Amino acid sequence: MGRVTARRKVIQIRDGVVSSRPDTLVAEEPLEIRLNGKPLAITMRTPGDDFPLAAGFLVSEGVLAHASDLQSIVYCAGATADGSNTYNVVDVRTTPGVVIPDITLERNVYTTSSCGLCGKASLDAVRTTTRWPISDAPPVRVEPDLLARLPDRLRAAQRVFDRTGGLHAAALFAEEGDLLDIREDVGRHNAVDKLVGRALQNGGLPLSRTVLLVSGRASFELAQKAVMAGIPILAAVSAPSSLAVDLAAETGLTLIGFLRGTSMNVYAGEHRLTLRAAATQG
Repeated sequence: MGRVTARRKVIQIRDGVVSSRPDTLVAEEPLEIRLNGKPLAITMRTPGDDFPLAAGFLVSEGVLAHASDLQSIVYCAGATADGSNTYNVVDVRTTPGVVIPDITLERNVYTTSSCGLCGKASLDAVRTTTRWPISDAPPVRVEPDLLARLPDRLRAAQRVFDRTGGLHAAALFAEEGDLLDIREDVGRHNAVDKLVGRALQNGGLPLSRTVLLVSGRASFELAQKAVMAGIPILAAVSAPSSLAVDLAAETGLTLIGFLRGTSMNVYAGEHRLTLRAAATQG
């Protein structure tokens, strides 16, 4: 099975002095996800938590919503010409009777580690397939001071990042600030899928009383995955995209960007934050 890290030779130049040494890099390998025996998607990921990754991906695509929808996930043998198992192909079997949406006609099913699934046609696709609409009643309420502490907690829990400097992370926090789970991956969308997939397998969906924090930016794909899992608050340490803000506004998702220190921008769903009024600047 592929390792989380790999060693490669690197030429290092420091103050004009050239030296050679081994460097620890994050591993990146393709994972093919099959649904009931049929190829569905290929994603570039960091090996590890492959079954939750596949399950979480299918939650975001509207296929799975309950642990009972999932019959089995297995690695496929014979993934190479000589019949050996690369552990880079998984087959997800749904429970008989689970209705499979026609998801292969809407977009290209190749994903990358940088941008996630490419080619979502519109917000309509999310609206029509959401199995867990955001309905936190009473609404989750969080203090900005609590949110400001979360990035440091995320960073402190990133074990592989400390060795490679090349991984994204996604973490789930309870509304009181307790760290519930954290996953790392070369792609931040994969890290989110791993979180959501583990929650599905443990019967934890919807994640209606949680905060999702991601390293880097908040893309449409990440907002979509949060909405599909019923997560009410998505926070990112960098900027959101315009489509992510549109989706958040339409679905009731609280979207926070540029969460750095005590500063943050709230792009949608500000009713979940306990805000103090300030003088309006003219």
